[in-house]
Amino acid sequence: MQSLRSTLPVVMPDDPAALARKARDASRKLQQLPSRERAALLRAVANALERRESEIQAANDEDLRRAESSDDVEEALLQRLKLKPGKVKQLADGARAIANMEEPIGKPLSAMELAKGLTLTKVTAPLGVLLIIFESRPDALPQIASLALRTGNGLLLKGGKEAASSNAKLREVIVDEFEAFGVPKECVCLIEGREAVADLLKLDDVIDLVIPRGSNSLVTYIQNNTKIPVLGHADGVVHVYVDKDANVDMAAKCAIDSKIDYPAACNALETLLIHDDLVANGGAAELMTALRAAGVELFGGPRGTKELNLPAAPALRHEYGGMQCSVELVSSMDNAIDYIHANGSAHTDCIITSNQKTADEFIARVDSACVFHNASTRFSDGFRFGLGAEVGISTSRIHARGPVGVEGLLTTRCLLRGKGQICNKDKGVEFTHKRLPLPKREGLFKPGVLQQVASSVALLANSIVVFRAMMKK
Repeated sequence: MQSLRSTLPVVMPDDPAALARKARDASRKLQQLPSRERAALLRAVANALERRESEIQAANDEDLRRAESSDDVEEALLQRLKLKPGKVKQLADGARAIANMEEPIGKPLSAMELAKGLTLTKVTAPLGVLLIIFESRPDALPQIASLALRTGNGLLLKGGKEAASSNAKLREVIVDEFEAFGVPKECVCLIEGREAVADLLKLDDVIDLVIPRGSNSLVTYIQNNTKIPVLGHADGVVHVYVDKDANVDMAAKCAIDSKIDYPAACNALETLLIHDDLVANGGAAELMTALRAAGVELFGGPRGTKELNLPAAPALRHEYGGMQCSVELVSSMDNAIDYIHANGSAHTDCIITSNQKTADEFIARVDSACVFHNASTRFSDGFRFGLGAEVGISTSRIHARGPVGVEGLLTTRCLLRGKGQICNKDKGVEFTHKRLPLPKREGLFKPGVLQQVASSVALLANSIVVFRAMMKK
């Protein structure tokens, strides 16, 4: 066996700072495209993904062969690396869904008359240039690129070394569609090497947001080594609390799907909390039997170890990323919520119960980005939330939280229109600060288009008149 690093293709990256500036210039050209053209570009990318699926799959197979021959790649990483059957179609469908969304750029959010003849409008706008660092998940690249293209953002992408061939091919398939729309290929750049990332993290004057998708150590490193705002999450320590009023069959079904649907995902179940009453009535035993039958290895928290005869979990806050799960007993919902807040990562947490009042209280009190009732935690996903795709899931409490889609990649601009007003230490203007109805969206029509439309309508109306006259004869 050999190290994966020794088998990787050698890629000499361009100057990272130069790439970042090219990405910004390219993003501004992308932003100039009318909404319908950016949507058409996305549809072209979706079609290309499906048309060139065999090329993408061949590149992914190359990565898998290289990883499987290495002695430093774990099974969980292989699962993240593999593009499973139907995945490329799902990625294409996601791109189309994003293309069909309402135009995100230039959407009026508020309008106010500051003074007579002086109006202020706040509208949505692209962030600018995004640096996305992701590990071992080649499917993340087209998802992120689709969201960036719709929102007019430039992209610098650093994928895991394990997915080098897949990422290169996916980027090639996407940017090959740019020329027909007048968008430079540098709008989506692929970065290679840790040294390049270190250099990019210094470019707070060029890069507007960093989104890391990977391990706790990766996120922590980035947060500690850049002045650029960082959006994302470090851990996915997900809990499912089975309440005393839960339907045990439903609980088993949801818990199993939360764990085994994709064990390596950040929204996979890591700790199952069970109410004491279910120990007495046999529900806890049923749950553990069902999980074991599904291939899940169980470990216990402090009480689970003693009272359920389980081996001790590595820690109360532990992300397995595989077919393992911690089980702990709690005496009440209050106890469960305290446990989640003390040992969770504020990512996704769920309650299984038939008591609506209990569920409502749990949802109101649990301070996580996503809180569910009677559903698999695997639904915590941008595509499943109807966002088309996601750049990641954020546990931050500013800007964006939960699965981050189109809205999370936007900021705002303030547009002021006046008639020569001046401040003169606030003596030159009489403020009214009157809220106004939202104006119609700007920038949807190029100059002259409305006149062309009006002319066409008039011509059509004249033709109808002539046609009717001919019919009378």
